[in-house]
Amino acid sequence: MCGITGAIWNRPDGAITPAQIQGMADAIRHRGPDDEGFYNAPFHRDAAGDVPGVGLGFRRLSIIDLEGARQPLCNEDQSMWMVFNGEIYNYPTLRRRLEGAGHQFRTDGDGENILHLYEDVGLDCFSHLNGMFAIAIWDANRRRLVLGRDRLGQKPLYYTIQDGRLLFASELKSFATIPGVLETIDPAAIDEFLTYQYIPHPNTIWKGVFKLPPGHWAIYQDGQLTVKRYWDIAFDQEEKISEPEAIEQLRELLTDSVRLRLQADVPVGAFLSGGIDSSLMVALAQKQRTDPIRTFSIGFPNKDFDETAYAQQVADYVHTKHTRFEVQPDGVSIIDKLVWHYDEPFGDSSAIPTWYLSELTRGEVTVALSGDGGDELFGGYERYRALWLSRKLQQVFPVHKLPGLGLIQKLPDSSRRRSIVRRGKRFLEALGQPAPRRYLNWLQIFPESMRAEMYADGFVSQLPGEDPFEFLHDAWKRSDGRDLVTQASMADLQTYLPCDLMTKVDIASMAHGLEVRQPMLDYRVVELAARLPVAMKFRGRRGKLLLRSTFEKEIPASIWTRPKMGFGVPISDWFRNELKPMVHDLLLDPNAKLNQYMRPEAIASMVQLHVSGQQNHSYRLWNLLVLEKWLRRWTGGSQPVQ
Repeated sequence: MCGITGAIWNRPDGAITPAQIQGMADAIRHRGPDDEGFYNAPFHRDAAGDVPGVGLGFRRLSIIDLEGARQPLCNEDQSMWMVFNGEIYNYPTLRRRLEGAGHQFRTDGDGENILHLYEDVGLDCFSHLNGMFAIAIWDANRRRLVLGRDRLGQKPLYYTIQDGRLLFASELKSFATIPGVLETIDPAAIDEFLTYQYIPHPNTIWKGVFKLPPGHWAIYQDGQLTVKRYWDIAFDQEEKISEPEAIEQLRELLTDSVRLRLQADVPVGAFLSGGIDSSLMVALAQKQRTDPIRTFSIGFPNKDFDETAYAQQVADYVHTKHTRFEVQPDGVSIIDKLVWHYDEPFGDSSAIPTWYLSELTRGEVTVALSGDGGDELFGGYERYRALWLSRKLQQVFPVHKLPGLGLIQKLPDSSRRRSIVRRGKRFLEALGQPAPRRYLNWLQIFPESMRAEMYADGFVSQLPGEDPFEFLHDAWKRSDGRDLVTQASMADLQTYLPCDLMTKVDIASMAHGLEVRQPMLDYRVVELAARLPVAMKFRGRRGKLLLRSTFEKEIPASIWTRPKMGFGVPISDWFRNELKPMVHDLLLDPNAKLNQYMRPEAIASMVQLHVSGQQNHSYRLWNLLVLEKWLRRWTGGSQPVQ
């Protein structure tokens, strides 16, 4: 697990110096505190023409082959060089095959297998990898740079092409060390951020800077970039399979996925929230260990946001060595840390507990398993139940035309996490919309109507014609012909999972030098779940049916039936208490940077309605606060480097 950076240039005057590559790597030192490495080859000409200049930078977090496996790695004749971030879990199998084909290995790590595999099968190499990764390969014989990202977007990879050169990095802050790269904010990205609380791939907050989408490779050759998908699922295809067959396949695949992710030469533990997914990962991991696995949960003084009692039940049941951390989350101080590390506006407030949990877990282990992906794959989110229920109601009568609906919308909100009024209002206001729009209404932070009312006229004129909704809709349409729950869950798999959840976990964990592995996201498990009939996963408002049928006795019965809490902090109360001064100082400041995009009176009204308890705008205020903080941190006139 590491951080990678690099560049390729086609003209001598576009060269990135070794010192600049060093600076790009230094900016992400936190991703790899154990080691560093570099490769540099200047632009030159030979008998065949121009040979691009190349620089590769690497920061290492040592997990496997601690003394060896240093990067950049090269092949036998040094015609290919590679840096990569991630873990390849099937590398022992790959190695045996590659050694049988005559390849010579210098290391015992997983990375060298990628390079030799690329030698044998070229761009098809990514399809052979089971793991999480962001990869850059300099192929001197073909004079091309190859980039690749894992199927589910677990590891990030950014790139930009400017002035005849391409730069890439694990985090945007590496680009901030090169003058002139991060210059112009993309207005469309702000609109996308306020819709989703993240900026969807391939866009970033900066014009001309992009994320390589999950499951894609890119080639930069002769000054041209080609991007292509290498992994795809036929989301519109449902498999005819019996439940016993599905149970057998799921048990085999998920057990093997956990086994592969326990490989390490450093201490391995697991996050344990007490929810179904993390509990199941812990149980399957403990069955494959002779010693108690280390498990970690985090609690808060506010009991509405503390589920550590459930985690302790699981730990006792499967006999792990459990540690419960309790923290008093400090919204005032942590927001600056998040703004620095997440590089672009990121408004998912569950990054806060993820940050604390990663920081404290890293004090005990270097690798942690997590249960990410279970909700998307097996129908676990409450919004899937809402989608199912709304369809049932619409089949009976037009609920959205009921008298008194407007009165319901005026009821005061509660700050309680599972407020029935707040959830009911969001449900009812979306009933009259087509299913994809209805679903976005439950997901989005600022509805389109609210954004239109809030935006300044000058900002509206800068926005493109594309609607942020198209990002979700394009993913939704790939499951045409399937039921609504499948369409929603598979859309989440392509959008919310990589752009929100994986970003949140990667940045929070790597900020502390912790590697997080997600067994649910083994591509074999994902492919199985995607083609299963919905009735095996979700039925009668209940999700994760197949998980329970397969693994019911692995975890306590109470965990299967407990209410879902998610992972959050009491930001609604914060805005009425400890964050109230910050809101007034930043969002209501006449010189707020947000004022170049939004009408100050609209923001002031939102603040007043929340503080008075008339409406709950907590998530909207958090996103606005993050955006204002980000604008001040990264566009303040000085070079945005810590």
